[in-house]
Amino acid sequence: MYKVLTLNNISVEGLRRLPRELYEVASEIQHPDGIMVRSFKMHDMEIAESVKAVARAGAGVNNIPVDALASCGIPVFNAPGANANAVKELVVSGMLLAARNLCPAWEYVRELEGDGAELSKKVEAGKKQFVGYELPSRTLGVLGLGAIGVQVANTALSLGMRVIGFDPQMTVQRAWELSSGVEQARSLDDLVSRCDMLTVHVPLVEETKNLINAERIALMPAGSVIVNFSRGGIVADDAVIIALDDGHLSAYVTDFPDRALIGHEKVIALPHLGASTNEAESNCAVMVADSLRNYLENGIIKNSVNFPDADIAHTDSFRLTVANENVPNMVGQISTILGDAGLNIEDLLNKSRGDLAYTIVDLDAEVPDETIKSLRSIEGVLCVRNLGRPHNVA
Repeated sequence: MYKVLTLNNISVEGLRRLPRELYEVASEIQHPDGIMVRSFKMHDMEIAESVKAVARAGAGVNNIPVDALASCGIPVFNAPGANANAVKELVVSGMLLAARNLCPAWEYVRELEGDGAELSKKVEAGKKQFVGYELPSRTLGVLGLGAIGVQVANTALSLGMRVIGFDPQMTVQRAWELSSGVEQARSLDDLVSRCDMLTVHVPLVEETKNLINAERIALMPAGSVIVNFSRGGIVADDAVIIALDDGHLSAYVTDFPDRALIGHEKVIALPHLGASTNEAESNCAVMVADSLRNYLENGIIKNSVNFPDADIAHTDSFRLTVANENVPNMVGQISTILGDAGLNIEDLLNKSRGDLAYTIVDLDAEVPDETIKSLRSIEGVLCVRNLGRPHNVA
């Protein structure tokens, strides 16, 4: 029986992927094998020694101590692309809110007094304050062409906008998904200098902090709009406020309110609604539940943010997995110890990612405890799991 600790409410659709005959799932549980989390901040949390994996029902993992978990051989899974449509729709909504001045127009009407002809006169007299523009007349710059950025770019193109994208780390898979009508910027500075609207879709890491700063905002055409449904901290709020006050930016739409932004007449600040749809929450929960289950039962890694993808079919062999530092001769040492124990390797997969490596070994017989101890004693080994045969094999 596997035990899974939930640190937030997880969609029922996701929890249903963990069968009751194999999994005990609860918000309070001792010695969990896995953790499922959404927004709970885990950095100050004491992680039980029994934990083998952490699954984040969403894309960002800023609330999880990824490096610390990696050093213990614990993969962190996320749900890339599961909330892409939800975020895409909100980005387009934000662009329309800014282009048509909908928020100040709504506030204007809410404060109107009178009725009948008097009210109609005030409505007609006020609407000229909120004249906007149509999206096909504008150029959208998309920074980051992952699952969300690609969908935003393609949708904006279908709305008649000119679209320019920039992502030096774009994957081949996303390139296939991106419309051929999306133009490529030569650099980030080139991107911001050519777009009337800029939407940001990159993770918040050290290299992306204040990526959209005063210098880059100054490169944008006068009257531009910035849309940030990625993460707070990627766009420098202080620089945005200065640009809004002097008229260089006409609006800032963000899902990450800051005290300095709240109440500014040109800021549309929302309460982190990006993935707040029933569909997105279900999609994320299902994806990470499947990843967590496949890892716990079969040692297969998919959609991990700190370990390489590793997947070979788990048939009727006895499976062993090893997470280790990515150093020379690790596979050789593992194979030697298994050979000395009289175990024959039927299949083996070794994958690496940066400073970490992961090995799946399928064997012809059960691995003795002493052999497991010997593997764990290898310098650089972080975690050894003896999974045995799959559950559906007698």
